[in-house]
Amino acid sequence: MIGLDADRLKSLILGISAAGLISGLTLHFAGLPGAADWVWFAGVIPALLMLIIDIVRSIGRGEIGLDIVAALSMTAALIFDETLAAAVVAVMYSGGTFLESYAEGRASREMQALLSHVPRTAIRHRNGGLEEVPLDEIAPDDRLLIRQGDVVPVDGTIASKAAFLDTAALTGESLPARLSLGDQVMSGSTNAGEAFDLTATHVAAESTYAGIIRLVEEAQRSKAPMSRLADRWSLGFLLVTLAIATGAWWFTGDPVRAVAVLVVATPCPLILAVPVALVAGMSRAAHFGVLVKGAKPLETMAGVRTLILDKTGTLTDGRPQIVSVATYGGMSGEEILLFAAALDQASKHPVAQALVAAAQADGAVLPLPAEVEEIPGEGLVGSVDGHRVVVGGYAFVARQAGHPAERHSDLDAGSVLVAVAIDGAMAGHLVMSDPLRAGAAEMIERLRHNGVARILLATGDRKEVADRVTRGLGLDAVHAELSPNGKVSLVDGERKHGLVMMVGDGVNDAPALAVADVGVAMGGRGAAASAEAADAILLVDEIGHLGAGIEIARGARRIAMQSVIAGIGLSVIGMIAAALGLLTPVQGAVLQEVIDVAVILNALRALRIRPASTPERETR
Repeated sequence: MIGLDADRLKSLILGISAAGLISGLTLHFAGLPGAADWVWFAGVIPALLMLIIDIVRSIGRGEIGLDIVAALSMTAALIFDETLAAAVVAVMYSGGTFLESYAEGRASREMQALLSHVPRTAIRHRNGGLEEVPLDEIAPDDRLLIRQGDVVPVDGTIASKAAFLDTAALTGESLPARLSLGDQVMSGSTNAGEAFDLTATHVAAESTYAGIIRLVEEAQRSKAPMSRLADRWSLGFLLVTLAIATGAWWFTGDPVRAVAVLVVATPCPLILAVPVALVAGMSRAAHFGVLVKGAKPLETMAGVRTLILDKTGTLTDGRPQIVSVATYGGMSGEEILLFAAALDQASKHPVAQALVAAAQADGAVLPLPAEVEEIPGEGLVGSVDGHRVVVGGYAFVARQAGHPAERHSDLDAGSVLVAVAIDGAMAGHLVMSDPLRAGAAEMIERLRHNGVARILLATGDRKEVADRVTRGLGLDAVHAELSPNGKVSLVDGERKHGLVMMVGDGVNDAPALAVADVGVAMGGRGAAASAEAADAILLVDEIGHLGAGIEIARGARRIAMQSVIAGIGLSVIGMIAAALGLLTPVQGAVLQEVIDVAVILNALRALRIRPASTPERETR
């Protein structure tokens, strides 16, 4: 059996045990009881040996599990010639481990789907032609051709006019998204439209998809605290089992009753039902765009009492948007936006890019600017369709147009005014600000309904800006002008109220995310440092999905506890019945393994959790 992987070994042991049981029954009913006993004995030995090896390994790790009871029951049954009972236990034990392996495989299918999408090569433009190269050879600024149906191999920006991308495997978007020139693209997205060009911004190993795969691998290797708790319970359960079995033998003088007690007390898959429930919960959370790094953070998430939110990019959209347009002459607001956005195509400034995005979202076709000059911190001067255009701060534009500067003291805190002059005349201005995310108030209400007692804002921005953004949200506290260390101190101070979750997206949030009981990073546009420090990532760049993640975590933990309590409780009842002579060893074996299978199937219910705060966009 050397060289077989664990799943194939489990299948082989199950096959041997089942063949031994069936063959023995055939011989028994054929009038050959002696031969049947030998066949049953032979069918039990491989399962018993595998079980003993697992027990030795567990003890080596300092763990004492319920597998010891299974080994004792099979051994006792063989010693006292209850070979049929031993054979039934062997089949049920090996069947239970096989079922558990299958269940975990099913529970993690959404995560495994990520691995199946990993591209191995990419098509790169080079010297006027195309070449297929291994993924590792792609470097930043390489221009790649993404064909229809291809998976985007690295993070990059759209280098064509438009592209249609299916991001379901990453973000849960059910419909393809239309992206335009310069838009960011995450690796792992699938091209659902015509071929387009992509300019690489990261190598494959540093791209979004590679990072998500690493998180998936970490999640699959994790073991939850509840599993260790079940192991600790198993020591007490083992002592109770031995006490009942010894008492049954002592008071009745019948060793078969002790065997029956041991056989009933064989909930080997029971301790596996806990991680099955939690892994299923992780899979379900991923279905709603919340990638949890392991079972431990998922369980901790279920008990969160305090939530601390960053402002920019978390509670707000993180990108400035137009809130008003004022005109000074005969031009319309649409014309002013068109000229400003056309010129701003030549700038990488966030405000400039926001103007371009706003114009394109309105369906405007932007002409190419010419003779552009950018004055850092001031604005841009250039030509658009033969008109001299100036865009930037009001004082800068006024100077360029030869007009006296005016003060605009009526601007809301955190707002930005972008002035526009055309052909030497002030044409108008646009007011931009970073707006609150849509549905933020409803999201906060849902979180409180899900048991989050305290919700706070933590930002490095000015207090007046934080107060304006959070007005009417009903937060418990607003902490502004915080340094990264200040955010860490805030997380530490809030622990007196219970488990703390921190949500952020910037590099400055990374220390607080790392120190929080559960750190959650905004994965859509968040910094790599915050994603690395966090325990979970919102793949869909919307804070509303957090509520669904918390609900799923609570549901998975509740189902895991149900499995533990039901499995152990029913086993104790069965042991008492066996001690009273109401169950034979064979009947006890069948009953107990039915219980084991039932609790694992119960754990799989975590795959069907549907949170009440269901986001509009889910994976499927």
